[in-house]
Amino acid sequence: MTASCRELIKSIVIVITILFFRCKKEIHINQYCGQEAKLPQDLQIEDDRNMTMQEAKQTMRYMESVFDVVRLLEADTLREIHYGDYTSKEPKAPCQCYDFWEKSSPCENCVSIRALEEKNRKVKMEFIDSVLYQVIAKYMEIDGREYVMEMINCLDDELILDPQDKNRLLKKISGYQEALYTDALTGASNRHFYENMIKNMKTPAGVAMIDLDDFKLYNDTLGHKVGDLVLRTVAEVIRSCIRKTDILIRYGGDEFILIMADVEPEIFTRKLKSISRKVQEAKVPGYPRLKMSVSIGGVMSEGDTIEEAISRADHFMYMAKNKKNMVVTEENSTGGKLEGRKEKFFEDLRPKILIIDDSEMNRAILREVLGEEFAVLEAANGEEGLEYLEEHEEDISLVLLDIIMPVMDGFEVLRVMSEKNFLDNIPVIMISSEESETYVKKAYEMGAMDYINRPFDAQVVYRRVFNTIKLYAKQRRLIALVTDQIKSELKK
Repeated sequence: MTASCRELIKSIVIVITILFFRCKKEIHINQYCGQEAKLPQDLQIEDDRNMTMQEAKQTMRYMESVFDVVRLLEADTLREIHYGDYTSKEPKAPCQCYDFWEKSSPCENCVSIRALEEKNRKVKMEFIDSVLYQVIAKYMEIDGREYVMEMINCLDDELILDPQDKNRLLKKISGYQEALYTDALTGASNRHFYENMIKNMKTPAGVAMIDLDDFKLYNDTLGHKVGDLVLRTVAEVIRSCIRKTDILIRYGGDEFILIMADVEPEIFTRKLKSISRKVQEAKVPGYPRLKMSVSIGGVMSEGDTIEEAISRADHFMYMAKNKKNMVVTEENSTGGKLEGRKEKFFEDLRPKILIIDDSEMNRAILREVLGEEFAVLEAANGEEGLEYLEEHEEDISLVLLDIIMPVMDGFEVLRVMSEKNFLDNIPVIMISSEESETYVKKAYEMGAMDYINRPFDAQVVYRRVFNTIKLYAKQRRLIALVTDQIKSELKK
């Protein structure tokens, strides 16, 4: 433990000790140094959180001799205030728990809502201008209902240290709280901040999931040091494109969350495209030829929570990652089914699967299993399937192929795909009622990636399709990255 950390902890312990012993008499710090911080017996809050309202009021009277403010907050009111729509000028609840702080919205680091959710006791330091406060929030059950007892003390000059020492303590506490919610590598807010302060919030905002393309390749081929440089560079680029009031969170690994409150959909989409373009143009310090890109999914959040909005944005981000280096929002995604029109199919941004099967029922079953996450194209025989492949080879992510079909069977389709080198980039999964070991062996020998017997389990089919597409996508990106590196070396 560093000296600065020890000093901070010592300062906080001294303050807390003073608060617990504060009475109407003058108190000196030195009187309590080295003693256990504990309330006198008649002023302690019972460990048992279940009590009657009469007992709760008696406890509050005791606490009022120790704390400047003692108040009891109902759970329903607290939740409505913290998670409800607080953008309206009119209060939505009879008591705004944050009016003590002279704010128009809940505190971002509200310990009372955390105490309620965790059914525990939480403590924080808060300051307004140059005045420092300590807040203790304790979860309680009174007459079978949930409450939080909140106790607030003002750490004024009369109580604690001289102005110089007080300013030092303010800076330390401020730095401690900032470090608690800041990602050390990128300077963005961290996952802890998201979980405790953001995810349950309801506010009109543009919400985006931003994922760095091929980050694992950077780490695996160039090392984690370069990977860290890439992450810092991307975070800096994003911050340069957004307002100071916008929130950037490192969600985990190579994923970021961007929250832009009170933004028009058109401006939000334009801002996401600007981020994508500027990441492409950015240079990693010391690695000027290293190319970066991000895949972005964005949604507008209105009545839902930030967590719910992120779930929707994550879906669009997954669609963007199918092609890489794309921005997909609710406005520019199509979704839906093919309904027999090729042009609509190839505008869909989801991974594209070609089903080649003469049975309309089999195709319908597979479409039902896969149609939500993937764009599905259907061919009733091998010749029709090959026509689609000839025209749109680069758009097809995977082929589901039956064996026994009229006009051209599955083995002939595999043979042609091999001759035309389609199998280099497009994986094939056989789905057939033929269980013969000879058929299975022949399919693998001719280049099939997998073989699933009919009748099949829907979850098995979905998982194998998903994993195969993901594997081939990584393979293609790795080949492209290595090829670009070789070309760069040859140009030197």
